[in-house]
Amino acid sequence: MNKNAKIYVAGHKGLVGSAILRSLKAKGYTNFVLRTSAELDLRNTQAVATFFETEQPEYVFLAAAKVGGIAANNTYRADFIYDNLMIQNNVIHQSYLYKVKKLLFLGSTCIYPKNARQPLKEDYLLTDVLEYTNEPYAIAKIAGIKMCESYNLQYGTNFISAMPTNLYGPNDNFDLEKAHVLPALLRKIHLGKALAFNDWNIIKKDLNRLPIVGVNGEASKEEILKTLSNFGITKSREVTVEIWGSGKPMREFLWIDDMAAASIFLMQHYDAETDHTKKEVRNTHVNIGTGADVSIKTLANMLKEVIGFQGDFVFNKDKPDGTMKKLTDVSKINAMGWKAQVSLAEGLTKMYEWYKH
Repeated sequence: MNKNAKIYVAGHKGLVGSAILRSLKAKGYTNFVLRTSAELDLRNTQAVATFFETEQPEYVFLAAAKVGGIAANNTYRADFIYDNLMIQNNVIHQSYLYKVKKLLFLGSTCIYPKNARQPLKEDYLLTDVLEYTNEPYAIAKIAGIKMCESYNLQYGTNFISAMPTNLYGPNDNFDLEKAHVLPALLRKIHLGKALAFNDWNIIKKDLNRLPIVGVNGEASKEEILKTLSNFGITKSREVTVEIWGSGKPMREFLWIDDMAAASIFLMQHYDAETDHTKKEVRNTHVNIGTGADVSIKTLANMLKEVIGFQGDFVFNKDKPDGTMKKLTDVSKINAMGWKAQVSLAEGLTKMYEWYKH
């Protein structure tokens, strides 16, 4: 990509897209075409076709998606498969029709089987059954990988796919109904600390910024306490914060700016496989991660230290753990010359500083 190339970042307001846009700007790229979800519904085929006909971007980062944690994935199963299939089908197909030079499709390592060997290699795709709670989302992302591979083989496009591990950082989703584990824990522990110190200014500020099921900082203390309790933040003698599951599942976390750097690196250094002499072309996607994981309990204790929370955790074993271990094999991208730079301890500190302000 030259510095003046016309670049479309789909989903530029989200966690992934905003980091990619921020990183591209830092590297000197200047020619962007951007639309919010309110301005362009990527599920609308005609709207997406009109957009590509009008703008004709040269490069596309497909970071737009419907995402969420275990609860959201398991509750809104139809939304997760429909929305994600429609978004990626429309953007990938129009990118082909309007001769986009290169497209990067972003998915997730939840595409791998629930009981796959660890660490997760790209070749483990479609070798066994998926984790049930996020199966619709995973199937949509697998379809995106196969769509890119198929268009490359049939039409000679240069559409590549990257599967990042669990991501975190600025502009994450802190909605306690839908958030992934790390931002949800950070916010719950932050509110737990404020509750322990009886700091209602911090609690009200937090709820005014992002109400919880419609309850903001203007609500009565009784209503706020009830709402916090419904999400596992309770106070009797001491404040306790509930965590779903046993705390034993192992998870890998990647700082979002590392993810953005990897995305740009792949756009610059990795091309689609279109070798028709091969009998089969499979698993051309690339894992992105750190290659290291921690338990949910360890993550909670790390956040506890960063935030300065003095209360206790309660692990609700009646809630699902999800996949017990999900560590990515990152040897493929490491061999190309890219490695993650930000440690989890450093990233958690940076994220909390961002969240507070």
